[in-house]
Formats: sequence, C-alpha cells, structure tokens
Amino acid sequence: MRNRWLAAAGLAAATVALAACGSTAASGTSGSGGGSTAKPAVASGTGIKTVSTSSGTVLTNSKGLTLYWYAIDTANKSNCNGKCATFWLPVSAGTKVASGVTLSGKFGSIKRSDGSKQLTYDSRPLYTFVEDTAPGQIKGNGVTTSGGPSSQLWWAITPSGAKLAKAPKPATSSSSGGGGGYGY
Repeated sequence: MRNRWLAAAGLAAATVALAACGSTAASGTSGSGGGSTAKPAVASGTGIKTVSTSSGTVLTNSKGLTLYWYAIDTANKSNCNGKCATFWLPVSAGTKVASGVTLSGKFGSIKRSDGSKQLTYDSRPLYTFVEDTAPGQIKGNGVTTSGGPSSQLWWAITPSGAKLAKAPKPATSSSSGGGGGYGY
C-alpha cells in the first residue's frame, strides 16, 4: 500500500514537471541568456531591441535573440507552419518595442493558419530561431530549407527592414539536402 502511494506521488511530480516543460515550449520563447559580447541598444525594459552582431545590427526580442524573416512569406501570410514553426518560432503580435528604441519601419500583424497572431515588421512576419541560444547569435541568417530552392532563405532582419547582408559560414551538417536538415 505504501509503495502505491509513493508511486502515485512520483507520477504526479513527473506530470507537473512535464506540464511545465510543455508550457514553455508552447509559449513561443526559446533559449536562455548565456554569455555573449553583443550589447543591446537599450539595457533594460522589454520588447524589440537592436543588437550589434559580427555581421551588422539586427532586431532582437527582449532576451536579445535575433529576429528573422522568411523569403517566401508574404505580407499577409506565413509559409512557416507545422514542423517549420518548431524550428522558427513565430513572434507574438503582442510584442512591443522596448522603451527608448526608435525604428523607421512599421509593425503590424497577420493571422496565422492556427488562428494566432504574428508580429510583422515592414510587412514581414517575424520569427526567432531555436539554434540561437544567446543574445546576438545569428545562426539562422542565410539558412536554406533542406531541399528547397535558394530563394527559400531565412534572413536576420535589420532595423531598416532589410536582410542582414553577410551570412555566416554554414556549419558542417551530417544531414543530406543542405540547410542544416530543416526539411519541412
């Protein structure tokens, strides 16, 4: 009898732990702070900021994680859904600009296929990349989806709304098809 109670308590603790993990993944945030030499334009506050990277200045979320746009998206539609959206996390339309940050572009939103609203900048739906785990990283800049045409690129977005000009050298990947194995 006592063993059954301990087993039930252990199962309940595991369920709570799994639920906590699930809610983090579903919230659309990724990564952790971690050490980086990148310095945000605004040190405090929440919202969209700018960060200088080795390739230029980019927009970031409040955690300093780089924001990206997908070349095949349109002003009214995200073409990154399902498995794609597990690698490229849509930025919630409720996200604001950090206090003291001035940007020339315009923010808006689109309705995604799942009914949620996604933030746009100069009519480009915005995302973060799961492999960027520290402020100022641009691991998703210039990534091509596996097996896709070269026009299906992901770009870090600059304060002017343009793509970040220089893509970092691609990492060696053991997957076939190029693009880091993000075949969706």
